[in-house]
Amino acid sequence: MSQISFADAEQAGKRKKTRREVFLGEMELMVPWKALLKVIEPHYPVAGRGRRPYPLEAMLRVHLMQNWFALSDPAMEEALYESASLRTFAGLGLEAIPDETTILNFRHLLEASDLAEDIFKQVNAHLARKGLLLKRGCIVDATIIAAPSSTKNESGERDPEMHQTKKGNQWHFGMKARIGVDADLGLVHAVTTTAANEADVEQVSDLLHGKEDAVWADSGYRGAQARVKRDVQWHIAGRPSDMAKMPDGRAKARARKQEYQKASMRAKVEHPFRVIKRQFGLAKVRFKGPSRRPASVPLSASASDARRPGMAPRRLRDGCAPGSAPPRCAPATL
Repeated sequence: MSQISFADAEQAGKRKKTRREVFLGEMELMVPWKALLKVIEPHYPVAGRGRRPYPLEAMLRVHLMQNWFALSDPAMEEALYESASLRTFAGLGLEAIPDETTILNFRHLLEASDLAEDIFKQVNAHLARKGLLLKRGCIVDATIIAAPSSTKNESGERDPEMHQTKKGNQWHFGMKARIGVDADLGLVHAVTTTAANEADVEQVSDLLHGKEDAVWADSGYRGAQARVKRDVQWHIAGRPSDMAKMPDGRAKARARKQEYQKASMRAKVEHPFRVIKRQFGLAKVRFKGPSRRPASVPLSASASDARRPGMAPRRLRDGCAPGSAPPRCAPATL
């Protein structure tokens, strides 16, 4: 173990935890580190005659923090120098900080091997083992992630992987991220990404896990029943224009009440989007390239599950479902 530095000694004497430290403490309990390391280890370089690579776990932790705090490669390197809490989480000292090129190369390694989806699945499997992913019902929805629409660049054209779409009376240029959310707890269990002009209903089958007995969706998923042949109850929102055409009376009041009930259930899907786009900074795409944009979405989605109100670190540690009393939960270890 390396000698403690003055900065680390000063950090150890602090009495109050910052919000960043609280968040990193939650992530420490939520992420199944051993399972993720097994996924990445076959693709990570081993020590040979040359310079020894940084420890895999340290690089994984740095990469996840880069996604959680929406940092570029140079900004991540500087943050490790500036913040003792980030260094502590990564298990690094001031004498062994990876530079921006090393951080970039590790990100490219995950992208080239398409490991972001595998990491997301491992986190979901971990939550399922803890009894936190019930999979009785499913809520699906999509959000637009903006991309630069300017042509004032070296190639003189827009990103060919991005497209424009119209939402309401406004045009947007970028991509769409779609998620499937557990209807009971609001945890993300499926993620897909496409260009913004792809129809939502065409992606619905990839957002279901196959064990749900009910599905809630907005009017963009009308016709999903014909595309997905499963014995589930579909609760798809009606079009506002259809509601406006109905004559006033009991039938319209009853239909309006049913739409309110559907909307109250669908509201759960907006919470992960708020965390992904506002807290983790994915309101806009971060990198250019066909494999790099989607990689950030599953990583941010898996971390958003820990930001749910019921996902306290104690419950993750003890294997307790949100809302249940801790004494009823069987103790479990990570």
